[in-house]
Amino acid sequence: MNKILTEFIGTFFLCLVVALNGNAGVANLIAIGSILMVMIYAGGHISGAHYNPAVTLAVLIRGKINISEGLMYMAAQIAGGVVAALVAVNVFGVSGDGVGAAGTTMPALVGEILGTFALAYVVLNVATAKANAGNSYFGLAIGFTVCACGYVLGKYSGGAFNPAVAISQSVAQFFSWGQIWIYLVGCFGGAALAAVIFGVNNAGNMD
Repeated sequence: MNKILTEFIGTFFLCLVVALNGNAGVANLIAIGSILMVMIYAGGHISGAHYNPAVTLAVLIRGKINISEGLMYMAAQIAGGVVAALVAVNVFGVSGDGVGAAGTTMPALVGEILGTFALAYVVLNVATAKANAGNSYFGLAIGFTVCACGYVLGKYSGGAFNPAVAISQSVAQFFSWGQIWIYLVGCFGGAALAAVIFGVNNAGNMD
C-alpha cells in the first residue's frame, strides 16, 4: 500500500502543477520539471517514483515490477491525475476551453512518442541500470528530460509524455477528449520502444 500511496501522491502533485501553471511558457516547464524531480527524490526509495503509466510500462517490460503491481501503479497514477484536475478546477478555479493542446495529428503523435521515449529511456538508464545503482542524480536527470522535451515538443502536442497527465489535463479541459488517443498511443508506444532499446543496449548491464 505504501508504494501505491506514493505513486498517487507524486502523480497528484505533478498533475496539479501542470494544471495550475496553465500556459506559463518556460516557467511552466521549470515548475513541472522541478516538482517531478523533488517528488522522485521523495518517493524513489519507496515505489521507484514512476508517476507515469508509460514509465511503469517501460519498467514492467524491463522486468523490475510484475504485471499486477504495474496495473496497481497505473491505477494510482491515473487516480492521482484525476483528483489533481478536480482540485485545480473546483478549488482553484482553473480550467481550459476544451479545444485541446495537440496541433496537427502526425507531429503531435510523433512528439509524444519521442518525448516519452526520451523520458522512459532516461528513467531506465539512470534508475534501473546496474552500473548506475545508487547514484544521486537520477531525479535531476529525469526532471530535466521533461523540461527539455517539453520545451521543444510541447508546441506540437502539449507535451504530456504521460498518460496520467493527459487524462488529468482532459478532465480540466486543457486537452480535448477527442485527442486522448494521441497521448495513449504516443506515450505507451514511446515507452515500450525505449524499454526494447534499453534491453538491447544494456544486455550486460542488467540484473
